[in-house]
Amino acid sequence: MPRDKTDTHIRVMEAARNEFLEKGFEKTSIRDIGANAGITSAGLYRHCTDKEDLFYQVVQPAIDALEEWIGNHIRKSYRSLEENDYNGINSQSEIDMVREVAIPYRTEFKLLLTKSAGTKYENFIHTMVEEHEQKMWEGLKSIESHGFPVKKVSHEELHILLSAYITALLEPIVHDYDEERIDHYLDTVEAFFMPGWHQLLGI
Repeated sequence: MPRDKTDTHIRVMEAARNEFLEKGFEKTSIRDIGANAGITSAGLYRHCTDKEDLFYQVVQPAIDALEEWIGNHIRKSYRSLEENDYNGINSQSEIDMVREVAIPYRTEFKLLLTKSAGTKYENFIHTMVEEHEQKMWEGLKSIESHGFPVKKVSHEELHILLSAYITALLEPIVHDYDEERIDHYLDTVEAFFMPGWHQLLGI
């Protein structure tokens, strides 16, 4: 389905975003979105294949930004590893991801975290944890293969701690904190989790 930038499409996206935020995906109707966008349900289908496609369109910019951040983070970490820059490996964390991605796309993240039941994103945090876990295992193996000391940790331990960490990081979005409170909260999370990660993994 081609995406357009017309005024009508912008109205459709804004109406869909507002409806999904208020009612969640499952309770939102195509008819209500069309009415709030000022077009008929038939007209709305010129902008989407179905309601789920409309939800995807609304959250896709956040998904794209998240994937881009993760890709850049991984490339930077491996480049630091190849250059034997031990400090560079840890120069970014998921805390930076919240500041650089989740906050700028906080509405989309709120939808993903709290309003996505019934879509493929309904287990958004669990999926994030599993993807982070896989990439973290690959990174730890690579760090170890380059001669840096890495402490052993089980898959179960890593999964539980990543679940707690990522859930905690995204709580300010769930609870609509303003940016000042988010900054303070992230500092608290960093002070609590980062020493633990260093102690657990040895990096």
